[in-house]
Amino acid sequence: MTAKKLILVTSESHPLHKVFMEIVDELSKELNLEKEIKMEDYAFLADYGEKDEFDMPFLPQLFIQTADGKITPILTKIPFDASLKPDKKSGKEEAIKKIKNLG
Repeated sequence: MTAKKLILVTSESHPLHKVFMEIVDELSKELNLEKEIKMEDYAFLADYGEKDEFDMPFLPQLFIQTADGKITPILTKIPFDASLKPDKKSGKEEAIKKIKNLG
């Protein structure tokens, strides 16, 4: 499966918005992928995203769209480091691993 586009569903008011934006920007450049940012698109999340224990979609979530149109979540929860700060590097590595394992 060929990765075609990164899709980030986020909200500017979310505390992890900035970290997810940095990850999608870096992945887009490094993997030469188109990127699309959707703001608070809960309908998209309801169709493709992960949901919490109450079956509600949450923000932010990063997806990959493949050439055949399939959409898969690749980063829905950012890992935290030992000091409980978002670990951008680990999150990015997790997303890259999932992209490489597509198909």
